[in-house]
Amino acid sequence: MALSSDEIERYARHLVLHEVGGPGQNKLKGAKVLVVGAGGLGAPLLYYLAAAGIGTIGIIDHDTVGLSNLQRQIIHTTARVGLPKTASARESMQGLNPHVKVIEHPTRISADNALGIISDYDVVADGCDNFPTRYLVSDACYFARKTLVSAAVGQFDGQISTFKPHETSPDGSPWPTYRCLMGDLPPRGLFPACEEAGILGALPGILGAMQAMEVIKEILGIGDSLTGRLVMYDALASRFYETKLPWNPDNPLTGHDASILSLDQSNYRDRS
Repeated sequence: MALSSDEIERYARHLVLHEVGGPGQNKLKGAKVLVVGAGGLGAPLLYYLAAAGIGTIGIIDHDTVGLSNLQRQIIHTTARVGLPKTASARESMQGLNPHVKVIEHPTRISADNALGIISDYDVVADGCDNFPTRYLVSDACYFARKTLVSAAVGQFDGQISTFKPHETSPDGSPWPTYRCLMGDLPPRGLFPACEEAGILGALPGILGAMQAMEVIKEILGIGDSLTGRLVMYDALASRFYETKLPWNPDNPLTGHDASILSLDQSNYRDRS
């Protein structure tokens, strides 16, 4: 897959990196990445994936651009308020890099469509803003055997990890799933949404950029994966923390007595 003269100039800073070079840039060009959510995390994530030259980027989001989004969702503009977020994001991404193919999925991801959409991609990056969707995306990636890079943010903090539960760790056990991190689906209201609690706009920019970095690393096969590790960021203290994330043998997806054998919408309903 030869790079055009425009691409060679565009990706010049990648091409001089020993860990990337021409072969690595062609890996990026041949990759297909799905981003769940074109909001606070998805905005910088999508921008950096497009800038890096990911050949095909899918965006799934059912929402439209609102004025209150623009404090943090930098891929959208004031002129696009009211437009579907997938269309707004695509316009910005292709304005930045016309070599990138953007596929819009202007719908809500569900147990009915998740496997069909996710199966078409190599890597999934989850930037959604609610727990039912995070659990659904994680479970679907397990069944589709796709690597998942997942991040979440609070008011002044965030976390990120990579999940590959379809693969085994060096000790022979599966790598952890999102369910190993969070356990059962939290009841509605336990963690208030950002429209209720607020969020500092630059924070999802940091975590979204980190997601893009981890996606690129997974595609290129470079560096240390975040699989089996959880990185947390405290913005007010300007500190990063890391902890190991082990497989939970009691989790209902990949545990010894697994009870989740397929995607069922009842597994992803908010509990009151």
